[in-house]
Amino acid sequence: MIKTGIIGWVIIGAIAGWIASMITGNNRKMGAGKNILAGVAGGILGGITMNLIGGRGITGFNLWSLFVATIGAVIVLLIVNAFKKKAH
Repeated sequence: MIKTGIIGWVIIGAIAGWIASMITGNNRKMGAGKNILAGVAGGILGGITMNLIGGRGITGFNLWSLFVATIGAVIVLLIVNAFKKKAH
């Protein structure tokens, strides 16, 4: 297992954010920076959520961590979309 450092968080965040943007339909509205932010925030939220329900959060630079970050990023983007719709 490889430990996740700053570069690892950016890579996993970018991939997770991109996947989440495809799932939520934000893919045409987001650039690389927003994908990374959504993915890193999703990694934190997904890790906390998984720990709360008794699972394992981010475990390193691996597929499980990508899955957890993607689930968290989907949640983050759904929340952002809900607030954007209320603002319009």
